[in-house]
Amino acid sequence: MLKKNDIIEVEIVDLSHEGAGVAKVDGRVFFIENALPSEVIRMRVLKVNKKIGFGRVEEFLKKSDQRNEHVDLAYLRTGIADLGHLSYPAQLAFKVKQVQNCLYKIAGISDVEVMETLGMNQPLAYRNKAQVPVRRVNGQLETGFFRKNSHDLLPIEDFYIQDPVIDQVIVFVRDLLRRFDLKPYDEKEGTGLIRNLVVRRGHYSGEIMVILVTSRPKIFRVDQLIERLTEAFPAIKSIMQNINDQPGNAIFGREFRTLYGQDFITDSMLGKQFQIAAPAFYQVNTEMAEKLYQTAFDFADFKKEDIVLDAYSGIGTIGLLLADRVQQVYGVEVIPEAVENSQRNAELNGINNTSYMCAPAEQAIQTWLNQGIKADVILVDPPRKGLTESFITSSVSMEPQRIVYISCNPATMARDIKLYQELGYELKKVQPVDLFPQTHHVECVALLVKAYKHFIEGIYESLGQKDFDFRNSLL
Repeated sequence: MLKKNDIIEVEIVDLSHEGAGVAKVDGRVFFIENALPSEVIRMRVLKVNKKIGFGRVEEFLKKSDQRNEHVDLAYLRTGIADLGHLSYPAQLAFKVKQVQNCLYKIAGISDVEVMETLGMNQPLAYRNKAQVPVRRVNGQLETGFFRKNSHDLLPIEDFYIQDPVIDQVIVFVRDLLRRFDLKPYDEKEGTGLIRNLVVRRGHYSGEIMVILVTSRPKIFRVDQLIERLTEAFPAIKSIMQNINDQPGNAIFGREFRTLYGQDFITDSMLGKQFQIAAPAFYQVNTEMAEKLYQTAFDFADFKKEDIVLDAYSGIGTIGLLLADRVQQVYGVEVIPEAVENSQRNAELNGINNTSYMCAPAEQAIQTWLNQGIKADVILVDPPRKGLTESFITSSVSMEPQRIVYISCNPATMARDIKLYQELGYELKKVQPVDLFPQTHHVECVALLVKAYKHFIEGIYESLGQKDFDFRNSLL
């Protein structure tokens, strides 16, 4: 019977949805980091129970021809690039399979084509935002990333998938913190000052924002820190402080303070300008976000007279990008600062056919329905948890012709599509887009259209009509 620290030979037969190698031994499924399908390894058993286990590669006996040998294992161990050991074409194919599996297993859909994943020409150094913990390691303040499933910091200077200038800023700030003897946060003791560094950089503008997340308001020698930092990086337009005095994993607390410059940076996407505030959601891969949104707009097939609902509108990115294609855009978002940001972004771009409401989406939809407003097209871009059932039923009450679903989690997307289909909408096509190269995460765009087939067949059945050629022409 297998037990911890046993070493056995296994063949890897698949990848899990999180990119771990899968082996099957004595009726159990084992998950092994840094192992790829078709590889044969000597595996050390790390943990085992009745149905599943976890293992570690002790030795490769046969390697996959799709293995990338040049990735630092630190990126796998922290999850920064948990698919970095797989060749990029194979990563794109893996993501198609993930979407297909979710649609089939969760929604029972197997007859809708999932197109080949849209990828990057240079799938590295793409992230325009970094969120980096600051901790003491071996007696010294370090920046880096936590090992998977732990709070043990692994010091890292080159984050592989981040904008290299962001990496340079992080290292420079780290060295300043050491020089000024500012204490890193100790989450066990609840002591220390600097918890996290957050850095954003505009992909096109090059503008930089630095956010110091601290456990208390006062920062010793902060003026000197700001002076050194802005001298070294003139592109810095904003230095912010966020005060987070609460235990737990949340990066930001409630209070933001502007230490230098303004409280936002500006960047562009598909030719429009956007002000990006410290807590604002903005896609971390600008190049692929443009492809993602363009795909969504192509799926939506906008007409000039269309009324569009932009749900989960954030700082207004999607709605403002499509505004010149349609008659009117209604956006809804629950975060007041984001709604203010979207209104400022509309003014920044001279757009006057958008309207934003700060409310739960279901409440906003009911308000608009009471005003006689219905949407021809609804675009949704929810967080990983997907849509609520109440939102789905509310959105259907607007009777849109087309629903375009932008998803960062194919499992919750499949669950939501299943309910949309039960409510009379049909999935037409799905396009995965690789916003997160070198990781297991996949973004995709799905098109749902109002299904008329059952409606028309029901009319003919009730009337006893036999003219099936005419019926089929309508379908």
